[in-house]
Amino acid sequence: MIDPLRSEALAPRHGFFTRQGGVSTGPYASLNCSFSGRDDRKAVLENRTRAARTLSASPEALLGLTQVHGAKVVEAVQPWAIGRGPHADALVTKQPGLALGIITADCAPVLFADSKAGVIGAAHAGWRGALAGVLEATVAAMLDLGAEVTRIAAAIGPCIRQASYEVGSDLRQTVLSRSPAEFFFAPGASPGRWQFDLPGYCAARLDAAGLRVVDVLEADTAADEARFFSYRRRTLAGGGPLGHQVSIIVL
Repeated sequence: MIDPLRSEALAPRHGFFTRQGGVSTGPYASLNCSFSGRDDRKAVLENRTRAARTLSASPEALLGLTQVHGAKVVEAVQPWAIGRGPHADALVTKQPGLALGIITADCAPVLFADSKAGVIGAAHAGWRGALAGVLEATVAAMLDLGAEVTRIAAAIGPCIRQASYEVGSDLRQTVLSRSPAEFFFAPGASPGRWQFDLPGYCAARLDAAGLRVVDVLEADTAADEARFFSYRRRTLAGGGPLGHQVSIIVL
């Protein structure tokens, strides 16, 4: 059964999908929506079709990106070839019927909407992208399409949470060298290790950008194996194939 998580902050059709309800098997079971692994392409296409139709969207209108952990944003004006999206980490649109999709497996999927202006956005925010400004760039791109910052609502979907996200001093110093973020690092279990609050950091940057409504969904992709794929969990287990969940918003 496909039962995506939703945010009360967002009026447009949207869903933060879990790994449940698809046709993929093995390590990709079951709603793997990424073409980046070695899952059967037909299975991925079926999974993406199911996700799109759950939101009453056309499968051909579900747009994805070649995500690169940066801050580039593209405007979607019409569908492009499935699996051949631009190299970017966020997309915006004012075209009714287009479904904006973000693929994640621990990074934060962030969905945006200014319902009055008829403008939506979606961003992939790992720590690199968030630090580079992908969230602020998404907001700026929405403003270019007629949105107003005080009307934009954002929802941060399931991602790795602070209790699961141990990082080294090098990552902490990189983040702190470019933004005041001490509050989002808690001491880890050993010297030189820290627990990073990725969704909290993303929420703070959106708040600083002027958004008045920022919803953070309570779900930890690394800790909840039954519902989510997780890059961190796969790494700690020694590697291997990895599936990804999708988050979608439709105008």
